[in-house]
Amino acid sequence: MVLNRQLAKPLLFALTCLVAAAVLMLQPAAVGQLPEGTTPSALFWLATAGLGALAVQSVRLMAALDGGRAVGMATAALFGLWIVYFWQLLVVAFEVPRVLLPPPSLIVAAIASHSTVLWGDFVQTVLKAVLIGWALGSGLGFAVAVAIDRQPFLQRGLLPLASLTSTIPLVAVAPIAVMWFGFEWPSKAAVVVLMTFFPMLVSTLAGLKASGKLERELMYSYAASYTRTLLALRLPSALPFIFGALKVNATLALIGAIVAEFFGSPTSGLGFRISTEASRMNMPLVWSAIVVAAVTGSVAYAILVQFERRAAFWHPSVRGS
Repeated sequence: MVLNRQLAKPLLFALTCLVAAAVLMLQPAAVGQLPEGTTPSALFWLATAGLGALAVQSVRLMAALDGGRAVGMATAALFGLWIVYFWQLLVVAFEVPRVLLPPPSLIVAAIASHSTVLWGDFVQTVLKAVLIGWALGSGLGFAVAVAIDRQPFLQRGLLPLASLTSTIPLVAVAPIAVMWFGFEWPSKAAVVVLMTFFPMLVSTLAGLKASGKLERELMYSYAASYTRTLLALRLPSALPFIFGALKVNATLALIGAIVAEFFGSPTSGLGFRISTEASRMNMPLVWSAIVVAAVTGSVAYAILVQFERRAAFWHPSVRGS
């Protein structure tokens, strides 16, 4: 009941702001219907500035509530809604050329009209190159980290070589991968493997050393084997580090695959679509591909966060979030 009363004022304020935003969006300057040669009036810009102040206040009121994840998600959604709204409003009012920055309405229309093409690009880039490369790169980094931890002498040989993989420029390795593995998705997956290997290796090594000395001595006093200690103590302690690397790698994998497609790809893929349509000045479709990539990365990150909450629910870093 108390939480409902706390929510009432911010929600009512936000609803009032949204109604005012809808009214402002009906003005000719906001929909690009001003007579030729005229500019938006001072009253329009004053109303826009006032609405901006109200928007900031609505987000601040929502963010000040203590309602757990639901309120946090609502605050993020409200903030994102205001960003898109003012993007649409200001781009149309200032008559920004579509080549420079199309309004969100055109981007949504491009997504709707090219949904089949974008789905094929999504399958080619995300479901093939990114997913497979991310799984192989992260898995290989984890396996090598465990091997180095089990046999410390490998640290002198493998770790310096592994660190080299993080220093290789993406723009240099992508053309080589295309020559080795062809123009299809395996060459992009190879680039993703190279990009995701080292972050997982370093994070896993740090996580395996995170367990307390007393706990390790207790396992030793019970004559626990290395495998038993690893499974019962050290890997659970390393879970936050491992999930941290998985979340970072999800973003790196998407960026790596898209950039790799610039250097040679079949007739599909988000990177191929961005580079091809940009050369044709079809910017709404370019931004549509960017939106698909951004939403995919955000969803992947959110899914990994949920898995982390369930797998490492006992850890202070998860309990406190």
